[in-house]
Amino acid sequence: MDAVLEKSRIWRLMAHYAWQRGLRWIHGGPLFRLQPLTGVPQRLTIAPQDLRTTDATNAADIYGGRFLFSGHLIETQGRSPFEIMPAHPDWQRELHSFGWLRDLRASNSQVARQNARALVDDWIKHCGRRHAIGWETPVVARRVMSWLAQSPFLLEDGDHHFYERFLRSLGRQVKFLRKTINEVNEGVEQLHVAIAITAASVSMAGQGRYIRQAIRRLDQELKKQILPDGGHISRNPRAIIDILTDLLPVRQALVSQGLELPATMLQSVDRMMPMMRFFRHGDGAFAHFNGMGSTPSDLVATIMAYDDARGAAPSNAPHSGYQRLMGGDTVVIADTGKPPDLLLSEDAHAGCLSFEFSSHLNRIVVNCGVSPRSDEIWRRVSRSTAAHSTATIDDTSSCRFLSDRYLSHWLGAPVISGPKSVEVQRSDEETGIHVAASHDGYVKEFGVIHARDLRLAGDGTVLDGIDIFTPAGPVDPGHTYAIRFHLHPQVRANLLRSGTSVLLICRDGEAWEFDAPGAELTLEESIYLSDVYGHRKTMQIVLSGRLGDAPSQAWQFRRTAVAKPRASEMEIEEEAELPFE
Repeated sequence: MDAVLEKSRIWRLMAHYAWQRGLRWIHGGPLFRLQPLTGVPQRLTIAPQDLRTTDATNAADIYGGRFLFSGHLIETQGRSPFEIMPAHPDWQRELHSFGWLRDLRASNSQVARQNARALVDDWIKHCGRRHAIGWETPVVARRVMSWLAQSPFLLEDGDHHFYERFLRSLGRQVKFLRKTINEVNEGVEQLHVAIAITAASVSMAGQGRYIRQAIRRLDQELKKQILPDGGHISRNPRAIIDILTDLLPVRQALVSQGLELPATMLQSVDRMMPMMRFFRHGDGAFAHFNGMGSTPSDLVATIMAYDDARGAAPSNAPHSGYQRLMGGDTVVIADTGKPPDLLLSEDAHAGCLSFEFSSHLNRIVVNCGVSPRSDEIWRRVSRSTAAHSTATIDDTSSCRFLSDRYLSHWLGAPVISGPKSVEVQRSDEETGIHVAASHDGYVKEFGVIHARDLRLAGDGTVLDGIDIFTPAGPVDPGHTYAIRFHLHPQVRANLLRSGTSVLLICRDGEAWEFDAPGAELTLEESIYLSDVYGHRKTMQIVLSGRLGDAPSQAWQFRRTAVAKPRASEMEIEEEAELPFE
């Protein structure tokens, strides 16, 4: 039965892909390029603000023909970057998105402005009607947002002919977005396109009828994608950051134009802002769940400045499938949800019942996170259950991803099977917070339900846990389990009491002791993927056992007396700052 369901999901994916492919050929093919462009905007009336951070030092590299995008450096040797072929697809997407215009604007020089206009002209000349990657709908949406936000910088002191070419190209791209919005992947991509269309309709003169249509479609996408607790239907915390980054300037543009703000937009922003706090640890970093990588701290701080309510983070996000436990200065964030829908699971992870744990400014237990490299091998590693602080059975993930090499080339690697039922119970008392959850992701293959109890003391000094493997049918007692606790790279771990416990010392000297009575405990190497320095070596605590010998395992983190930091232990090793191969 399960095999039939998996095959039906794959057929659903194939049908969806074929439908999208056909529509893309119709709307982005020769018919679209031969259509006359009607309703060319006469002028721009407003430029939505760009909230993303800038780096003016990149302007000199771009002027010198050095383009570093997505970890790939290409030197143009005096040629236009839009004539460079072949190049890595991710590099091309960054180039054609024009997000780097903000770095040229940050340099605030006449040379940078002229360089920016020349590059925009190059794109219009070489790619303005056709380019395989440059006309991918998500890329067009990002380019439209970039051109609108940087239009004051681009158009200042520019001649009239450039202004006309710019507006004509912008109008063609917006028309393309209106035709192809239903052909992009459901979720964030579709919402970004709706935001870009709304931003363009508000910013360009004479778009009255289009504004109403754009706002109505944006309203529909927000209703569909933003959950009642403020999370996103993809369950990726990064989605909230990306959506608010583009949505807040559009909201401000609507206000500036004297247009009424849709109730759905106001409600969505009001719900998402508390969820920004929900996923943050004491140091401001987001927890690593379902595609969340390193935290763009400057961008998060900018978004939080728009939060007028500044309320406390919620403790329970049942619609998104997460729990937050707080005691004193200790924070525990746990994944207690099912995988998202098939068409939204391209970035979803097999991390059910995993958790992250921090104290004060120290992140202690983490998930490995997402690699910044566009490497399929590292991507598979980061999505596996073993890359999360939870339990695995026979090193098998609790979700199955589409792995057929041929199909994956076209359909990606969504989740085709995983936990169908995740039960959660929570109780908040003065003495502490208790969360009990279980999932059936291992029932099909091993006949076992994995349950995890977490209890955080009211003062945050003790975190108790127990992992239970309950039979849901015939169980082979020889199957082994491994309960992993991945440690943050800034935590130093040492075995104590002949290897029966672990002393954890944070960079500021804060110390915690980990105990697991009766367990087979080892301290092993791990890797932390979500770091601005690249991949970094770290350690993990691993509890091992057999289902037939010990079907449950208790463990505890307990804060001890603060240790005085020693330079030899507290300083980050030089090799840890370098990318880990």
